[in-house]
Amino acid sequence: MAHLSQKEYEEALGPLLHELSDAARWIQETGQRLVVVFEGRDTAGKGGSIHMFASILNPRQCHVVALPSPSEREKSQWYFQRYVEHMPARGEISLFDRSWYNRAGVEAVMGFCSSQQVTAFLKAVPDFEKQLVDDGIYLFKYWLCCDQERQEERFADRLNNPLRRWKLSPVDIKSRALYDAYTEARERMLAATDSPHAPWTLVDFNDQRLGRLTLLRDLLDRLPDTKLPVENIPWPKLGHDPIKERYGVMKPLPSYRWHDRDD
Repeated sequence: MAHLSQKEYEEALGPLLHELSDAARWIQETGQRLVVVFEGRDTAGKGGSIHMFASILNPRQCHVVALPSPSEREKSQWYFQRYVEHMPARGEISLFDRSWYNRAGVEAVMGFCSSQQVTAFLKAVPDFEKQLVDDGIYLFKYWLCCDQERQEERFADRLNNPLRRWKLSPVDIKSRALYDAYTEARERMLAATDSPHAPWTLVDFNDQRLGRLTLLRDLLDRLPDTKLPVENIPWPKLGHDPIKERYGVMKPLPSYRWHDRDD
């Protein structure tokens, strides 16, 4: 199947982003709370999907949650505790770049926790999420899927692209040999935590552009009708000629001489 071109992607994305903007305004004005969980293999496309949301939303309303490895103190807390503090308040959106499901994924596969801890986590999750939903939070959980061939292409891009090299980690090297193990861990997780109140949705991200469109369309379709009337804001004429910027104490830097670049 041919991949979606950048032009095709932008043409399809534009109307969806308008809908997303309407949804964000509805969330804010009606005091709703939205949590979106992005899970999936390394390189699947979590970061790009989250950027698609966050790039057009008010950062005071939309919060990206990408937590580092837990500290020694956090390891001694109730497992869900460090995630709870990032739940949205009224009118807010929280986007989790990985989430409490680390325990069922990377922690389980890489041996960062015991099998007993994984079992206890999988047993506790449905009740934990039911409390969130019962309290009025819209909770959407997405797993981004990609074949290993596509994953290898993306790892190679990170390795050879200086702008993306920072995304590589020692865990990535180990995870390449554990593709099937991650599949088995995911299947166990889905069986234990896909519930009527907090279902999982799998999205094919072998084509990341098409995957983002699919994910966003699904999320928008699952929200209530979010179209609100646009407030009429009086905007009188300026009343004089526009004023040019003027400087006294300091002046701006000379503009970047982009036309002097080497061809």
